[in-house]
Amino acid sequence: MNINAAIIDQRLQSVAEEIRVRSAEELNIKQEERLKSLAFVYLCVKTVLDLNDEETFDCLTEGGGDFGVDAVHCSEEIDGEFTVTLFQGKYKMKDLEGQSNFPEGGIDDLNKAIRYIFDPSIRLERVNERLKAKMEEIRSLIRDGYIPQVRAIACNNGLIWNAAGQDAIDRANFGGQVAWEHVNHDRLVMILQAPKSVSDSVQLTGKAIVEDYNFVRVLVARISVTEIASLFERHGERLLERNIRRYLGTAGNRVNEAISETLQTEERANFYFYNNGITMICDKFSYNALQSGDFKVKVDNLQIINGGQTCMTICKTLNQPTLFFSEEEAYVLIRLYQLPSDNHDLVQQITFATNSQNPVDMRDLRANDDKQQRLQIDIEQLGYSYHRKRSDVVVKPTDITSGVAAEAILSVWRRRPQQAKFLSREHFGKLYRFIFADDLNGAQTIIATLLYRQAENRRRRPWPEDPPLVRYASCFIAMQMGKYLLKDLQCEVGNLTHRNFLTARALVEENAEHYFDEAIFDIVDALGSLYGGTEVSMQQLAATFRRGDLIELLELMVI
Repeated sequence: MNINAAIIDQRLQSVAEEIRVRSAEELNIKQEERLKSLAFVYLCVKTVLDLNDEETFDCLTEGGGDFGVDAVHCSEEIDGEFTVTLFQGKYKMKDLEGQSNFPEGGIDDLNKAIRYIFDPSIRLERVNERLKAKMEEIRSLIRDGYIPQVRAIACNNGLIWNAAGQDAIDRANFGGQVAWEHVNHDRLVMILQAPKSVSDSVQLTGKAIVEDYNFVRVLVARISVTEIASLFERHGERLLERNIRRYLGTAGNRVNEAISETLQTEERANFYFYNNGITMICDKFSYNALQSGDFKVKVDNLQIINGGQTCMTICKTLNQPTLFFSEEEAYVLIRLYQLPSDNHDLVQQITFATNSQNPVDMRDLRANDDKQQRLQIDIEQLGYSYHRKRSDVVVKPTDITSGVAAEAILSVWRRRPQQAKFLSREHFGKLYRFIFADDLNGAQTIIATLLYRQAENRRRRPWPEDPPLVRYASCFIAMQMGKYLLKDLQCEVGNLTHRNFLTARALVEENAEHYFDEAIFDIVDALGSLYGGTEVSMQQLAATFRRGDLIELLELMVI
């Protein structure tokens, strides 16, 4: 028995219980074996993409008419490109040896799915509704000129695909636009395992600068990329526990693609000058100061807080069997800070400063912002819990995460639903001060979230009589629901406070479905005005709500 396979098999029991009810209601999956297979896919999606429970379940497409695609995740558009991650799971119920290869048939199914989904000219029949909604959203992006980058992730509790499977991938000839990955029990356990302190020795090259500055020891030096690769072979992703980003891969990520390309050409000699370097922190470092250079530095509790993408790309590139690489060919700059173990604020500020220069999800970096802390106190006084930081705790109905709050506020009160849905990477960046304005209070945050959840729940579980737009328009619906609520409250959003919070919540609980239906009528009327009463396809719907074409029409409607 493979111990990691057994660990994952045991974990799937609790995962299956967590998703049992929703799986039966939304996917019509009730049989125990199918539920366990679904739980495996769910665990892979949640772990690999680092999503919360709601986001993970929303990715699932398993069921009849899924073309071998068990889950789909579509990223936001960045620089004219967007990333789509496709998952296919093959879980062997009774085999815990972990010695079976991912089947060639599964690779063939994923190849066919990629050809079908990403070609808008191909008309598909008998596609399940969850997959169809995601597929049409992807196709609408493609028709608007955005370029998809695809991650095809084959998941099993065994080995990677065999030579026949690799031949099937090669025959598909997708080129660099499709990146294939394998996830199994070993990979899952490596990511899920509890953080462990990394203590090791790092070989530097050439001279180094070491000095004490403002109660911090600083080392600036040059290190071979092969040394970085060796460090990751020994410790893996444990080096990135405090890094705010998971590895983004090379396909579709221009920076990582450039890193990989440089390392594979004669330009690798200039890699040191092209790269911004790697920032590391530790509790303590020591070296032989009597040497003139080429120090071997001992480090305790080493962590990489900036440059994780560089490190992982180096590691994956150098692991290619066809690449011949000598130790002296490429180097990268490192900055190593020995920080006081009790100075968590300094760690956070360094992490913020070294990562905020790029367009990344900055939710965790804003967690200790004064606005977030005040909002947490205000919300708690109204009987709810506000989660400023991401965690693995199951969210209860009275829990509100900062990410959901941002989407809800931007949709309902700031009336920018298209930015709520498709610019989430900027919610805690460029849009942060607009969303979390100084006059925002706990009552407004809770009510916006309750309305947003109502619209999202119907998006995920639409009623039989609901029009197709429900799958794309949840943020617009929430916006209109907010207008109906304020009408019943007979006040502006600025006057929604703790004093009338109970009244507002009671109205939401009593009239949410009515508000939802009225919002649907408004949006149908607006679509009729926009398209002149002609039938609107699902691709057009997806594109319309992504662009926000309806906002001006909805603003003109008198309630």
